[in-house]
Amino acid sequence: MSGFMSGFMRTTAALTLAVAAALMPATVAQPAAAQEPIHIAFGDVASLESLNLLIAIERTKERGVPVKLTFFNSEDVAAQAVVSGQADIGVGAPYAFIQNSDAPIRMFFRMSTLLFFPVVNGEVYQSWEDLDGQEVTVHSRGSGTEALMRLMESKHGIKYSNISYIPGSEVRAGAMLQGRINATIVDAANWRLLQEKGGDKFIRLPVEGVNATDEALYANQQFLDDRADEVTVLVEELLKTWRDIDENPELVAELRERYDLLPDLPGDVADEAVAYYSEAVEAGVYPLDGGKPEHVAQDLEFLAAAGQVEAPGEVDPGEYWNFEPLERARKTLGED
Repeated sequence: MSGFMSGFMRTTAALTLAVAAALMPATVAQPAAAQEPIHIAFGDVASLESLNLLIAIERTKERGVPVKLTFFNSEDVAAQAVVSGQADIGVGAPYAFIQNSDAPIRMFFRMSTLLFFPVVNGEVYQSWEDLDGQEVTVHSRGSGTEALMRLMESKHGIKYSNISYIPGSEVRAGAMLQGRINATIVDAANWRLLQEKGGDKFIRLPVEGVNATDEALYANQQFLDDRADEVTVLVEELLKTWRDIDENPELVAELRERYDLLPDLPGDVADEAVAYYSEAVEAGVYPLDGGKPEHVAQDLEFLAAAGQVEAPGEVDPGEYWNFEPLERARKTLGED
C-alpha cells in the first residue's frame, strides 16, 4: 500500500470515527435555532481566493441571515466540524469522505473549478520525470491540488517520495520564493507572482484535460432541510455575487473596501485582487450555474484517476449532492 493510500485511509478512518461519534444518539448535534448564525467552516487561510465568498456572506447578512465564518487549519478539520455539528457548512469537495464514510453530508453549491499550476524550481527540476522520488507540496490532504498532483504522478509513471501539506496558494508561493520547497501547485495569481519575483527561475509543468470541481459548499442533510429558507438566501447571493464579478471583476475591489474585508492583507497582495479575479473569470474558474448533476460524474472520474475514490460505475448524483437549494434559488431569481 502506498504512503498516500495508507495516509488517506488513516485520515478516512479518523473521519469515520468522527462520523460515528456524531451519529450516536447521546451526542447528536441538534439543528441550530433559526436565530443562530449559519456557521461556515473553511479549511484554508483567508486570502484573495476567498474574497468572493466573503462578499456573498456580507450580502447574505444584509438580507437578515446571520453568517459566521471560521478558518481552520485543514479541510479535514473543517469536515470534522461539520459532521460533528460544530459547524453547519463546509468548504471543499468531499467525494472521497462521503464514499468511504457514508456521512449524511451533501454538496449544494459549486464554488470553483480546478485551475492550478504545478510549478518547480527550474534550478532543481525541469520536468515531471524529474519529480520521480522527490517531495511535492500541495494545499491539504484530499484537496483538488493533491488529486491533480496524484493524477500527474500516475500519468507520467513516477512516484513522489512524499507529499507535504501547506494551506494557502500564496503561502506555498512564498515558500518557493524563499527556497524552502522546490515543487508545488499554485493558483493563477501566485503563478504570476512567481514569474514577477523569480523571473525564469520557476517552470510551469504541463497539465491537460482536467475539468473538475475544486471547492464546493456542503452540509449535513438535516441542516439543509431544517434551515432551507436561509440556505436558499445564501445560495441566491452566491449566484448573484459570482455573476456580478464575472460581469465586472473590478467590483471585487469596491466591495472589499465597502465591507472592510481582509483588512490585514499586505498592500501589494490586495492590489492584485482585480487582476486575480479578471484572470479567473477569463479562465472560467468560478462557474455561474452553481453546479449540475453531470458535474458529479466528471468529478468522480477525475478523482478515481487520481486514486482518491473508487472508479464510479453508474453514478447517482444524489449520493453526493443535494440540488434542491440551487433549484429554489434559481426559481427565486426567475430561472425556471
